[in-house]
Amino acid sequence: MSCRGFQRARAGARTPGWCPVCWGFCPTGHRRSAYAGGVAELSALVVGYDDAELVDIASVTSALSLANRLGATPAYRVEVASPDGDDITCDSGLRLGVQRALPEVERVDTLIVSGGNGHVRAASTPGVVDHVRRLAATARRVASVCTGTTVLAAAGLLDGRPATTHWFYAADLAARFPRVRVDSTPVYVRDGKFATSGGVTASLDLTLAFIEEDHGAELARWVAMGMVTYLQRPGNQAQMSIFTETPRSDHALVKRVIDHVVAHPDGDLSTTALAAVAGVSPRQLNRLFREHLHTPPASMVRRIRLELAGQLASSTDLTMGQIARRCGFGSAESLRQAFVARYGVAPRALRQTHARSLARASA
Repeated sequence: MSCRGFQRARAGARTPGWCPVCWGFCPTGHRRSAYAGGVAELSALVVGYDDAELVDIASVTSALSLANRLGATPAYRVEVASPDGDDITCDSGLRLGVQRALPEVERVDTLIVSGGNGHVRAASTPGVVDHVRRLAATARRVASVCTGTTVLAAAGLLDGRPATTHWFYAADLAARFPRVRVDSTPVYVRDGKFATSGGVTASLDLTLAFIEEDHGAELARWVAMGMVTYLQRPGNQAQMSIFTETPRSDHALVKRVIDHVVAHPDGDLSTTALAAVAGVSPRQLNRLFREHLHTPPASMVRRIRLELAGQLASSTDLTMGQIARRCGFGSAESLRQAFVARYGVAPRALRQTHARSLARASA
């Protein structure tokens, strides 16, 4: 769907009384911006450097930009800065243009340090560390994504604080900075105004949390849908999760069908209906799914619906009946039976486990 078409879809969902967060009448006003700072715009500065990970940067900037296009008020002013204002070469070899030099930035609302293969060198560069420390002193929020945690740690900003990073580099971070309470498990960790996220795409989960904090759950959900990602994971969910099992395919038609399923879990997702979406016969769709995903469409639909139900059970206060309806199950009991058969645990038990984990993390 084009951006303009997506805006129209969101506008259509915002008819009087209707709220995509509640999936019905909304008595609590999710449609209103949650930010009450009384400012014209919210500045978000992403710190990049040579050998930074492009996905770390793009996940943040794209989500904030989409929030703007969907009506975030106040809007985000999103910029990327490098140590000297020069363009950077990401660790993939691609060149990325930047808008600012770190020394010329006086103040920001949200400071976000990217990760990448160059994180150790960046953390050893005074021109990066000193300016990150300076800007962090007055920023409303300070964050790192992936291995960008190393830069915050080098600036002394995480001493005595819980923090996470890409699970592969967690042991190195803990050894280099023993005063940082490193936990490799969570998707992201919040401690006051400081936030650190896990590996690569966990930066999107953290950014969605920022959008929800600033503008409410409805806008964050529409941004997640616009980026065709599952509803944002709670920070205490493991980086390596049971809800990342759904295989993907490089086949364009198969990808289109899967994206449709993720965006419409409560819709008619029969093989016949999905074949119509793809413009092929049900028999052809079955053949394509078995060839590229080694499973029929019906099995894939059930798996995706269960993953989404698990996300909602662990990250929302919706009743099991509401979750069942959103995810295309006829009743809470049919959801429970399917969930137990797939994961060996009931969705209600999963919710309780996550609640206990969150309580321990907050203690």
